Amino acid sequence: MQKVPYEKPVINKISAGVPDKFGMKSTIQPITEIDDVAIKNLISEYGSPLYVLSEKTIRDTYKKALAAFETRYPKVQFAWSYKTNYLNAVCKIYHQEGSWAEVVSGFEYEKAIANGVPGNKIIFNGPDKSREDLIKAIKNNSLIHIDHLDEFYEIASVTKELQLTAKVAIRVNMDAGIYPQWFRFGFNYESGEAWNVLNKIMQTPGFELIGLHTHIGTYIMAPQAYGIATTKLAQLAVRVFHKYNHHIQYIDLGGGFASKNTLKGAYLPGSDTCPTFDDYAEHITDALHQSDIPYDHMPTLFLETGRALIDDAGYLLGSVLANKRLPDGRKSLIIDIGVNLLFTSFWYEHNIVPASYTQPDLENTTIYGPLCMNIDVIREAINFPVMEKGEHVVIKRIGAYNMTQWLQFINYRPRIVLIDTDGNTHIVREQETHETMNQMDRLPEHLK
Repeated sequence: MQKVPYEKPVINKISAGVPDKFGMKSTIQPITEIDDVAIKNLISEYGSPLYVLSEKTIRDTYKKALAAFETRYPKVQFAWSYKTNYLNAVCKIYHQEGSWAEVVSGFEYEKAIANGVPGNKIIFNGPDKSREDLIKAIKNNSLIHIDHLDEFYEIASVTKELQLTAKVAIRVNMDAGIYPQWFRFGFNYESGEAWNVLNKIMQTPGFELIGLHTHIGTYIMAPQAYGIATTKLAQLAVRVFHKYNHHIQYIDLGGGFASKNTLKGAYLPGSDTCPTFDDYAEHITDALHQSDIPYDHMPTLFLETGRALIDDAGYLLGSVLANKRLPDGRKSLIIDIGVNLLFTSFWYEHNIVPASYTQPDLENTTIYGPLCMNIDVIREAINFPVMEKGEHVVIKRIGAYNMTQWLQFINYRPRIVLIDTDGNTHIVREQETHETMNQMDRLPEHLK
């Protein structure tokens, strides 16, 4: 009998998909419709690529979040984070549901006013508030969250000039037991800086201290961190009461709640590990109930969560441009969605699926966008079926930040469509054109 030739063992790295005791998942579930509207009909009517928003999901998610807090605490107020998605249609939906506006720039402040939000229901955050912004906010009785001492002195100057009083809070940064700690914004709790600024405010004419605010970070997977933050803000509120016999009207826990997207490098999908609104609410409201704030002066709880409210409502539809086989043998797919339209692809392993049923066999695939840049990678490695040029794909959970941080690059930015609660579709932002791109350009005479 002939001896079998020796073959050395080979270890192949698994770069797409994680095996468990049941083996590798061998199927992928397509998304053929959104709110009963067929993907192929949406692309046929509005083009590819295409953003789609579900009004039903927006409203349902908001109601679920609100219920999680209102069933645990008597005074709750959400303020929609404009920077997360400031499409007018999106903002209007949240305001209809009862949400205030939270803005971080003069531009966003103007959008909130134009969307019909009363000035006294606008929270003005951020480190960049011009003197003109502050004058407008003070005259409109908006809630100004002071970020740094230069802003404090600017407000003091404005209120003296206008002979008005500014309604203010301070932003507090702190150690809430998570990493990285956000020390860039506001005044530090542990060093005593926040308490020193509160004393300045209480002793300076033209200021009415009405709130305390913190925003401990982004995509926070540890709800207990919010309990720590709430406890520290409550302790500041109690100190203000003991020294000045002054009651804080609200405590603002900012945003940062995680969505069900999966962070790069995570072992398990975000849909399995993401805390619920109930998880966050339990830690925050428990801390308030257990604080030493007098019962008859419990503050309103403000929440500025954005990502967790809108991510699930957003989809990005696209089409296959080409297939390629890479030199190392791996399969690659080129689609018409680039990182300029999907900015969050830099930190999420986005859930991308076909828009129709395909053959069941999956192969380790790299999915590229259409940009002439090597960084244009939508998924570095994903088990994906064979797809032909012109077939469609769907990317889930893209409602947060992608429509505010997107970039016009190489191609025109596409339409955004809203599916209302009755299943009707509406264009809420038109596709860019040659005319719109040139609208702001000015050509010097010598170049004409």
